[in-house]
Amino acid sequence: MTDNAPAEANPPDATNETDSGADGEKKNPVRRVTYIVLAVCIIVFIWYIRSDRMTPYTDQARIKSLLVPIAPRVSGYLTAINIRLHSQVSEHEVLFQIDRRPFEIAVEKAEADVDRATQDMGARGATVKSATARLGVSRAQLDRAQRNYDRTQRVLEDNPGALSQADRDRTETALAQAVERVASSEADLEKAKEQLGEVGPENPQLRAAIAALEQAQFELEFTAIRAPADGVIESFNVDIGHYASAGQPLATFISAHDVWIQADMRENNLAHIEPGDRVEFVLDVAPGRVFEGEVRSIGFGVATQSGTTRGDLPTITPSQGWLRDPQRFPVVIAINREDVVGLRRVGGQADVVVYAAGDPVLTAIAWFQIRFRSLLSYVR
Repeated sequence: MTDNAPAEANPPDATNETDSGADGEKKNPVRRVTYIVLAVCIIVFIWYIRSDRMTPYTDQARIKSLLVPIAPRVSGYLTAINIRLHSQVSEHEVLFQIDRRPFEIAVEKAEADVDRATQDMGARGATVKSATARLGVSRAQLDRAQRNYDRTQRVLEDNPGALSQADRDRTETALAQAVERVASSEADLEKAKEQLGEVGPENPQLRAAIAALEQAQFELEFTAIRAPADGVIESFNVDIGHYASAGQPLATFISAHDVWIQADMRENNLAHIEPGDRVEFVLDVAPGRVFEGEVRSIGFGVATQSGTTRGDLPTITPSQGWLRDPQRFPVVIAINREDVVGLRRVGGQADVVVYAAGDPVLTAIAWFQIRFRSLLSYVR
């Protein structure tokens, strides 16, 4: 009995050690934190994958607009400049004035040419009338010469010796001359008609003179260089006295007619984006504010190398990092809203989020995310 007493006391001690080990595992903070971090990482990964397709976001976005070089259609010296650099202008407003005097002289000359063509047409009409009258006289003379010749022939038939050879030659010569005069008169009449051409407004010379007058008036009108639409003047550095050459730009015009945001989205962002999807964006020029827009269109191709020319595909410059950045495609965002007018500076940067799916959780997260980024604009 005495020998068995220590053996009976050991099992309770082993049980206590096992219980304390299990409690230690449950209360181990490192393992618990590891599990929590792993769970958070999995949740964040799942959120990233889904949000990247359902509510795609990009900070590679810039404001775009239509740029028009302001170039004259006629050449001349500038006599008036009605704008300054960064001036806001209205459609058809006169921006530059080219010296009108040479073009006014050209119009006066063209008007004189029209008057001359009208007079020439009248003179050629009179020539036609004169040629017609001469033809009538020639035909009358031919008729008389023909009658004299016929009379002479009848006399010779009745009495061959009644007329001398000189009389016979005279009547034959007179008839031949009359025939030639008729032919000459007919040729003169045809020539006069050809010179006259069409009578009235369809006359070729008159039409040419009228066309020259219209061209001169057209060029005079374009001595005033006007704004093609509402917008802003940029890249302007000329003054009065500058010789403006036709087709050579004097300034750059930024149209306010159509301004948009080009958001360069990764390929895996495009799966659910469709035209008409609601968009929210932040402009660096207006920190703390969030604006709304909508997807207008999605690019179908981009150039894969630089050095493109007009007519080629748009070029997207990928960001550089440790990992290859997926190819990006331009997504055009319409921003024609009154609350953005005055903030739309071409080339300005923007952050864009597209609500491409109806997931309320992802939409709410994206809603908070874009507003948080709007606050970060204060420190950029």
